[in-house]
Amino acid sequence: MTATIQGTKTAALGLGQRYIWLRHHQVPAGARHDAHIVTRFPLPPGLSVPQVRTVLGHLIRRHEALRTTYHHDADTDPWQRVHPAGPVRLVEATVESDGTPTPAAVVEELTTAAFDLAADWQLRACVITDGGAPRQLVLVLNHMAFDAWSVDRFERELEVLGTAVATRRPASLDPVRFQPLHLVGYESADTAFRSRRERAAAFWRDQVARLGPDPFAARRSAGAMTPHAATVTSPSALAASRVVAERAGSWPSLVHVALFSALTAAYTGDGLVRHWDFHGNRGEDAYSDVLTCRFSPLLTIVDGRDDPPFSELLRRVAEQQSEGRAHAALGHDEMLETLARQGAARGTDLRVGVEVNFLSLAAHEARVRRTTFVRNAAPSAWAAFGSDAYLLITELRDAVSVSLRASGTVMDAETVERLLRGYETVLLALAEPGADPRMSEIAAMLGLGEPGERIAVPDGGEPVAGSPEALHALLAAVAQAMGSDVGAIDPDRAFVANGGRVLRLPRVLDLLCESGFEGLRLLDLAGATPLRTLADQLSRIRSTGATTDCSPAAADPATTNAPQ
Repeated sequence: MTATIQGTKTAALGLGQRYIWLRHHQVPAGARHDAHIVTRFPLPPGLSVPQVRTVLGHLIRRHEALRTTYHHDADTDPWQRVHPAGPVRLVEATVESDGTPTPAAVVEELTTAAFDLAADWQLRACVITDGGAPRQLVLVLNHMAFDAWSVDRFERELEVLGTAVATRRPASLDPVRFQPLHLVGYESADTAFRSRRERAAAFWRDQVARLGPDPFAARRSAGAMTPHAATVTSPSALAASRVVAERAGSWPSLVHVALFSALTAAYTGDGLVRHWDFHGNRGEDAYSDVLTCRFSPLLTIVDGRDDPPFSELLRRVAEQQSEGRAHAALGHDEMLETLARQGAARGTDLRVGVEVNFLSLAAHEARVRRTTFVRNAAPSAWAAFGSDAYLLITELRDAVSVSLRASGTVMDAETVERLLRGYETVLLALAEPGADPRMSEIAAMLGLGEPGERIAVPDGGEPVAGSPEALHALLAAVAQAMGSDVGAIDPDRAFVANGGRVLRLPRVLDLLCESGFEGLRLLDLAGATPLRTLADQLSRIRSTGATTDCSPAAADPATTNAPQ
């Protein structure tokens, strides 16, 4: 539903914004930049800095998503507020040595500073000048307002407007038919869409019932360990993926998903592979051209327990993704609630800790002639989210780049390298005439060792008994966020099993912090763990002497683009 308050418009979050909302509140502020989108635009000659500001101001007026803030300061579901258009703060940095911070330093600060969702607009801008003339525009975009489609549209409109202003010619842009709040109204009130949501809920209940608790159980070790990341870039793999796809009448993206499923099964020993597939929800509805985030991870479950040949595995991947997209009318919070309810019924968390993302960037080149392997810096910001692994496949004009990030609790650096090198080896083998190995044969190519060879980590020490104070604080926070009485909350059931909504968990964490307790993460509360067990965890954290600062961070004038 939408409303108007003191000249601003308000509404609930859209379905496509909920994953980013939850991710934002799952990780500490210092790690949130991992989800920022950074883009650079060469500016046409003839533009002045005031004209760049004018172009951005026009886009701010045109698209409400760019001047929207997001709130959870009440015991209700989170909501968004659209503010009236106002001036855009444009940071300037020069390439000249004049004693001011360098462009690199300015961009680094804008990129790494967390957005304050309740105070900042969702765009930061820096113009880089040379001799006073603008040469490049750098934008830092918040994923709450942008998905890949929205970024592309924004870039095209920026180019059209910039060229028009520089050449003093009229600009022609497609009309804006709908704004994000129109989409929210459709998702909440349209009868046909509500029927789709009901069918989707039933479909995913059945799908989740198939899952076991933890696919990495045979490999996982407890304790904090350094995450690992590496990238393999292969010109040969580009042609190979297309050969395999053409032979099967499929898409290269699905070939990569099927291959990663086979490798994951080989490493974990679990033939029922599951992952979150990063998927855009832009279908054929009337709101397909709204500039906002319509992205939500799609749960993909691939059954390879009968050791199928790769061609059959690929067919199953295609079928699963088609079925998933046909039932993509739930928000990520509702998917987590479905997993939590099924987990609570079994007395264990159902973990989906792997994310897969495929990008097609045909306009970009790797400019390598042979396979390259690079160990990347430890992805600490990514690891703060708590995933087990993240695979990014980028199809370039001249190569395929495959990047793997992995938690140190499930893979060491050598395993990451072996998986990536094996990825290329298997893909090239699949492209050979007549090649159709079974999953067991693919596993043999990798030589990963038997599941059960866990990574050694230090002992976590003696357990600490829970305190009544921690339990009371947790139950009180849950009750207030749910709009319920403390006596109605069962401490021996999980948050969702008590009727809690995952979207309200940021409010629970805020209330806990105000009571002097910190350390739980949003996804800890979103699972099947009973509240009493989580209260014991809070007690252990308190026993370490951790301190809490619940005061909201002040907006940094060097980075914020707050409503005027």
